[in-house]
Amino acid sequence: MSTALEIADLRHQYGTRESLRGLSFSVGAGDVFALLGPNGGGKSTLFKIICTLLRPTSGAVDVFGVDAVRDPARARRHLGVVFQHPAVDPWLTVVENLRTHAHLYGLHGAALPRVIERALERFGLTPRAHERVATLSGGLRRRVELAKALLTEPPLVVLDEPSAGLDPVARRDLLQELTRLRDDAGTTIVLTTHLMDEAAVCDRVGILHEGRLVAIGAPDALTAAVGGDVLTIECRDPERLATDLGDRFGVVARVVDGRLRVERPRAHEFVPIVVEAFPGEVQTIAVGRPTLDDVFVHHTGASMKVLS
Repeated sequence: MSTALEIADLRHQYGTRESLRGLSFSVGAGDVFALLGPNGGGKSTLFKIICTLLRPTSGAVDVFGVDAVRDPARARRHLGVVFQHPAVDPWLTVVENLRTHAHLYGLHGAALPRVIERALERFGLTPRAHERVATLSGGLRRRVELAKALLTEPPLVVLDEPSAGLDPVARRDLLQELTRLRDDAGTTIVLTTHLMDEAAVCDRVGILHEGRLVAIGAPDALTAAVGGDVLTIECRDPERLATDLGDRFGVVARVVDGRLRVERPRAHEFVPIVVEAFPGEVQTIAVGRPTLDDVFVHHTGASMKVLS
């Protein structure tokens, strides 16, 4: 099938608080898709619903054509899940963890050793196969988690904040592993993250804020839609300068995290104009190409860096 995951008008409430507010989107088979947003934006709730750990208040979730709300047991056959917090036994060896997980899924017999051997080879764990997980680095433990989730060769793998606690090198290696999974096996990857650089390397990104999907698309397309460059100004009185810029130049300036933010084509040409027009007001001024954080600001008026 061309669609791995289909979400339609998904809603969820915790008491009177609405955590998800009518989400609708789809993920194509073989895509690496990131759900990007700050803490409290609804990512963890959505993750639990996709993984059939939480029943939504309303709406539909289809996993490769299977209704995951009405038939969660059947939907799980298509899923591999990697949780944010470790779900491996640190006192068992790598092989023992994989064997235990395989037995839970009914894998046994003469074929099991080969299945485990293939998982070890895929994630470069063969030299560490008989070491306790407690002795491994954070990056290697994440590889064990991935190897475990993929023992049954699920077509869809869902990961919750997969690089949490990893150093930059281990994060980069993890993202490369996920890309290889997509390229080599055609596995669909859906991950939640609040890290913009992690989302930027995915095929598509859905940006969540307060339970709503505020933007979705390829990272380059999302940043291109912001509209030109982003001018960031630190000044003594941001609110007053925002008003003055609007009155004098017809510029729309937002105050975000105590700084002025202006979206403008060829913004570098506007820098000397601002400095000369308001001598002594501007403390620092910077120009940059839009990032996914700028996309978030563009749609919500808040910085994801501050909210996370």
